[in-house]
Amino acid sequence: MRAARRGTKEMDLVLGPFARDRLAAMDDAGLMLFDRLLEENDNDLWLWVTRPEIVPPEYAALMDDIRAHAGLSVPVSGN
Repeated sequence: MRAARRGTKEMDLVLGPFARDRLAAMDDAGLMLFDRLLEENDNDLWLWVTRPEIVPPEYAALMDDIRAHAGLSVPVSGN
């Protein structure tokens, strides 16, 4: 629910489908990381979606997966 109702439509459209399609297959560490990501500010998250070079290292692989799921870009973190 928190992924699909962020407060900004852009992030609803990016995170909602990712959560619906991918959360069930995530391990505990992945779920904890995604939960921490959801605590981040939507403006920061949108910047990380559109400017992958500024993503904090701890979120790089997850943001690569999120962007790829949304069809927005190729991975840049080397994963």
